Amino acid sequence: MTKHGSFKKVVRRHAEETGQRYTEALTDLEGLQARMFHQPVGERLVAHLRDHYGIGAVAATKASQHHDHVFRVDRSDGDPWIARAFSPARPRAGVEGDATILRFLERHDYPAERLATDDAVSAFDDSTVLVTRFVPGGPLPMAVGHEGSEKFAIMGDLLGRLHTLPFDVSASRPGGASGDDPSREGSPRQDLMAALAFLDAVDTKVAPAERERFERLRDRVRSADDGQGLPEALLHGNLLHAPDHVIRSEQGPVAINFKAAGRGPRLADFAWLMWGTWGNADWIKLAVDAYRRHVELTDDELERLEAVMYIRPLYLGCFSYRRDLVNGRPPKEVWGFVNPEHIGAIAAATRAACR
Repeated sequence: MTKHGSFKKVVRRHAEETGQRYTEALTDLEGLQARMFHQPVGERLVAHLRDHYGIGAVAATKASQHHDHVFRVDRSDGDPWIARAFSPARPRAGVEGDATILRFLERHDYPAERLATDDAVSAFDDSTVLVTRFVPGGPLPMAVGHEGSEKFAIMGDLLGRLHTLPFDVSASRPGGASGDDPSREGSPRQDLMAALAFLDAVDTKVAPAERERFERLRDRVRSADDGQGLPEALLHGNLLHAPDHVIRSEQGPVAINFKAAGRGPRLADFAWLMWGTWGNADWIKLAVDAYRRHVELTDDELERLEAVMYIRPLYLGCFSYRRDLVNGRPPKEVWGFVNPEHIGAIAAATRAACR
């Protein structure tokens, strides 16, 4: 079978496993790069903001370590803004949903970034822009020693407070997935569907000697627990990594970047935070104690903690695997993300701390 024929076979399998038509599955695999990576021109964004809002925007500087579409916008007539010019593949409805959730959080006095103006969403070239107020301050400390302890206590508290907010239909869209691929926003299951797409997109590039490891990773994604049926709350979706998700301001820690936010199994948020402790007993206890001031996990959640903890690490591992092959490099060892011994030990320590 030719390589072209092999890819058709991969697309058919991907369509069957994801419930898509063949053409949808083909677009899912071939359009990944264009959907996920977007680099707006700062000068054009400044001109758009001046024209649309009538503000004295003077400069746009990239403000994220991980995303090229996030800018600090300095103004001659007021405090800076943050502007996120999302990929053209992301529908405006998704960005409007971000704004709706930020309004909900403001009504409940949750420490999150605030919209810069009532009309915070606008069309810019082929993409959609969300503007929020710049939060003065600095990033949380790195996860090292005593500073790591401070970080996980802060994160556990922010997550617990978020998960206790009342249900509101305005903030009820599915959430929890990373959403770096705009076609895979929504519940944590979408992270697994995205991970499957990362692997299937490079299936025909896998060397024969690598095939067994590739198939083991793929099977792990297909069999992962997506948290369905567990208690739900408003999720942040990525409340772990600093500095892109929490700023330490003069008023205290402030959560930012709510692109992945929405209703979903609260355990997915919690499990991702606990994975980030790397098994440090002090960090686990501090994060658990801070979270439990607001939320007590159920026995079912504690039982499924280990299985749900695989969701985001699988996503990251498959993303890394695809990136290496696309760039012509042998794929790095991804089991550091999804090491069963590591995840099992974190889950056991977390259960002990909760009980």
